[in-house]
Amino acid sequence: MTARHSAPLDPPSADGSSLSPAAVTPVVIRFGRLGDTILLQPLLRKLQQRYGKPCHVLALGDWPQVLFSAQPEVDGFIPLRSQYGSLLFSPPRWRVAMALRKFRDSPIYVCEPEPRASTKVRPLLALAGIPKEHCEFIQPMTMRENEHWIDWLLRFGSQTPAAFRASHPETVPEERTEIAPQLKVTAAERNDRDAWLRMQGMLGRPLVLLQPANKRTMRWNGVRHADDDEKSWPAQRWGELARAISYRLPQAQILFCGSAAEAGYIESLLAATKTHSLRIDTAVLPLGRLKALLEIAHSMVSVDTGPAHLAAAVGCPLVVLFGGRFPSMWAPRSGHGSAVTVIGGLPETSRVDEIDATSVISAWRTLPLRAGSPAAAELSAD
Repeated sequence: MTARHSAPLDPPSADGSSLSPAAVTPVVIRFGRLGDTILLQPLLRKLQQRYGKPCHVLALGDWPQVLFSAQPEVDGFIPLRSQYGSLLFSPPRWRVAMALRKFRDSPIYVCEPEPRASTKVRPLLALAGIPKEHCEFIQPMTMRENEHWIDWLLRFGSQTPAAFRASHPETVPEERTEIAPQLKVTAAERNDRDAWLRMQGMLGRPLVLLQPANKRTMRWNGVRHADDDEKSWPAQRWGELARAISYRLPQAQILFCGSAAEAGYIESLLAATKTHSLRIDTAVLPLGRLKALLEIAHSMVSVDTGPAHLAAAVGCPLVVLFGGRFPSMWAPRSGHGSAVTVIGGLPETSRVDEIDATSVISAWRTLPLRAGSPAAAELSAD
């Protein structure tokens, strides 16, 4: 029989009343992509408020460290390279289980929506010696109609593992719960950004970032065919958009952004702009540099993908193009109050290539400017 370990309560005060419960470190598990990880941030903030200590995050890849390194609601990470394969033959997952052992007295929140993923987490927790009474799984919790993913996660954060229900009841008032990601940029990321901009000759210019690729864009043998990617927007329309932005904001530096794997793809989009202007270019950006650039950028136009969520989370005005997903569930949210304009999405639009360039250009032109941004004076004088 598994021993039941509940978090100890503080001793009673002199008048016999109980003091606040002892603070414990919540552990949040999510094997998602970049956007999924960004959407965790309001939940992490809520759990820190509930349990009195910052969270530990078990997630795939390196991006959680970059996203949350400056966040007060996170104090550590357990990275996992892959969730696939048998636990029996996976030394990296054994190491993850060993790292989890020090959290055997913590509440564990498993944010995996698919049963298949949850079944991979349970043996890992068992190997770490974490009691079932310390664990809460989101998978059995049904989403409400038109509920945003963040709101679902926050409802999940109001649940309490059985071992903690007496000591840590839900006490965070709804009005104190922030429902949008708000990410911070580190001093090192700012220094790297400024050095890179200086080296590129772009320091001081208004920046407009274009994010054309998504997780399905690239295959092992090259760019996925557009017919097989409902988030693909035609190269000619990206070129039309870039030229329109350059005409409207001639001092701006416009950058087609992407990862190293997407370099060839974004170069092909640059060629489709049919212009030789040095003010329209490509940029292969590591995540920390992208985050820091978005902190100061005039705006971003993006398909529905992780960098769009990152833009909103650091306060960059955003136009985002949706295809076969419901914006009511997945639209980026900004904890900084910056503008997020959504075009397309279900039920009216099932593919991004159904969106014309004129609609996107118009949406970009009407984005509210950041107060004090270098582009504000330029446009107001136009």
